[in-house]
Amino acid sequence: MAEIRRSGTWGSALSADEFTAIRTVGFEPVGQVLGAAVYNIGYAGGYGCPGAWAGYGGYVAPYQSVTSVSGAGSAGSFGPMVQTLYQARHKAIARMSEECAELGGHGVVGVLLTIGSFPAGGLEFKAIGTAVRAPGAVPLKRPFTSDLSGQDFAKLIMAGWVPAGLALGISIGARHDDWLTINQTRWGSGNSEVTGYTDLVNQSRHDARTQLDRDVARMGAQGVVVRDMDLRIRERECPMQEHRRDHIAEVTIIGTAITQFTRSHDPAVGAGPGSLAILSLDPQRRQAARVRLGGPR
Repeated sequence: MAEIRRSGTWGSALSADEFTAIRTVGFEPVGQVLGAAVYNIGYAGGYGCPGAWAGYGGYVAPYQSVTSVSGAGSAGSFGPMVQTLYQARHKAIARMSEECAELGGHGVVGVLLTIGSFPAGGLEFKAIGTAVRAPGAVPLKRPFTSDLSGQDFAKLIMAGWVPAGLALGISIGARHDDWLTINQTRWGSGNSEVTGYTDLVNQSRHDARTQLDRDVARMGAQGVVVRDMDLRIRERECPMQEHRRDHIAEVTIIGTAITQFTRSHDPAVGAGPGSLAILSLDPQRRQAARVRLGGPR
């Protein structure tokens, strides 16, 4: 970071349109910043299976199971795994913010959060973005982070709002395939709702949104603009009952928490799109327009 500052040059992951948009609201890029953390997942939780009443010999399925979500903190949930996902991402984001502060930036835009397998084992959590600053502004105690594009960041600033930080909502839900679910997914059951699967995705998404709201409140922001919501479903053999399956839903919501710093003085804001003045650069078209309006040639 010190070498980059002394060089007098900067790099970024911005497109030309994003660079122009950021400059129009008084910001300039100061460098590309990165934060990473590699974690070994030793204990993920989820070894129990709520609702999997095994009956005699472990072959009897319950008529209707229950959905267990990580946010509830119940025994057998994937709470330890979710805590690790939060911790690893927060470390990567914090290290990226440290690089931003060392470059004299006020925040990071266009942040991309990724998870990938590490060759030596474990998972690599990475956060990469472009640090920006407002020349002449006082340094911030903690740089903001945002996954908004350069254009969206500029729109936010022009409307009187500012990013507070990246907000995360993560949940892992699990549900045992009960008797009702098994019968609703048999061949010949017809076009009917699988109520167990519906309950699984709804409760998992609701838990992720609850965790997202808590993250926004923790940063003292007023709201969040969500850019990405990911849902992944997988199945496993039930650890509590032989020859039965569990289905697991992993929900991740990533957004930018925002807060209002001023009210826009533009009367057009909030009253629908205003008019946009356009000047043609073609001299023949300009001359034809003057003739239609009765002006001098």
